[in-house]
Amino acid sequence: MKRLFFLFLTMVFAVTIVAACSSDDTGGTETDEEVDTGEETTDAASGDEEVVTLNFFQFKVEIADQLQEMLKEFEAEHPNIKVNLETVGGGADYGAALKAKFASGEKPDIFNNGGFNELGLWKEHLADLSEEPWVENLLPIGKVPMTDEDGKLYGMPVNLEGYGFVYNKDLFEKAGITEPPTNMSELQDAVKKLEENGITAFAAGYAEWWVIGQHLLNIPFAQQEDPVAFIEGLSAGTESFIGNKQFEEFQTLIDTEIKYGNPNPLTTDYNTQVTLFASGETAMLQQGNWTENMIYEINPEMNMAFLPIPINDAEGANRIPVGVPNNWALNKNSENLEEAKLLLDWMVSSETGQRYMTEEFAFIPAFDNIEPTGLGALGESILEYSVEDKTIPWTWFRWPDGANQDFAAAIQEYVAGQIEYEEVLEKFQATWDNLK
Repeated sequence: MKRLFFLFLTMVFAVTIVAACSSDDTGGTETDEEVDTGEETTDAASGDEEVVTLNFFQFKVEIADQLQEMLKEFEAEHPNIKVNLETVGGGADYGAALKAKFASGEKPDIFNNGGFNELGLWKEHLADLSEEPWVENLLPIGKVPMTDEDGKLYGMPVNLEGYGFVYNKDLFEKAGITEPPTNMSELQDAVKKLEENGITAFAAGYAEWWVIGQHLLNIPFAQQEDPVAFIEGLSAGTESFIGNKQFEEFQTLIDTEIKYGNPNPLTTDYNTQVTLFASGETAMLQQGNWTENMIYEINPEMNMAFLPIPINDAEGANRIPVGVPNNWALNKNSENLEEAKLLLDWMVSSETGQRYMTEEFAFIPAFDNIEPTGLGALGESILEYSVEDKTIPWTWFRWPDGANQDFAAAIQEYVAGQIEYEEVLEKFQATWDNLK
């Protein structure tokens, strides 16, 4: 039955990918200090075998502590390998930090790559992973972002993720909302009921470029009739943000979140945004299942699930974005490439690695040999939307490099009252034309 479940889930995600997919990531927050540094030594317990050091540079701060614990267990099983973990994400720009690492000569052995356009930008540095043992268990959706035109695979998916409006079921019940909203009209009715009951509807983290210029803005892209064709049309000059129905409707979504959201959204960062929701100060949070551990740490009793992020009342409004958020990639010129390959395989093939992925990271695995157990409420909610084929793609890795931050700046100007919404679309168009 487990195999049949994964085959079905694979078909669901494959449909999403064909529509147009990808993913950042993006997600994360502050820069961790380098943990457990140390220089190469000789381990007496393993004879005279030299201890090699792997530098692991990643962006998912949500799992930074758990990932460090997992790496300690890997080191215990492999005493000749030491792993230095460094995490940069959220308010910090992981992409810029990674470029700085390579420019300075401090090239990590293991790092993140989003695939699609980003694969092309970094391909000269990436090791071919096509023949690695874990590939035979990889779901088809996991191959797409990091497979080149020759069919070679250059990354291992971190996991499968989804996002939307996370909502507090108990606060909705308190406000008398008996059915979760599925479109914009129903969402408008819900936020008014919340306001009438003295409940702030949204935790709006508009200080973070990736929250608004990537995840939120993905909605009008993904709601196009053919997202890939639309994106290609933007680059060819046959499509435009200006006059596009979905991007015009996007204004209502922003206005609703700001009107019924927390004070000072433009200075609300990721940590504050999640904390507002987890502590019960707001009823909804525009984020993904990567926030699950952080929410439960603050409120272990949180009763939550996902709502769509609608821009209209169309039939397809009741869908959430699901995709591969990012991938583990290896530096092909690493002196310790074989040890790095060993670590990736161990992460998804060993009982320890699989346990961390599901129980500690609360990940939805991209492999059919890992049973999706212990996911928590948000992971289960994503599976429900996926099985019901209510998903839309992640499109931002098909956008021009750097466009997402410019998009976010335009949205922030609008929210600050510095420009009209028509100017937002003009700025979107200018950004695309300049960077395409």
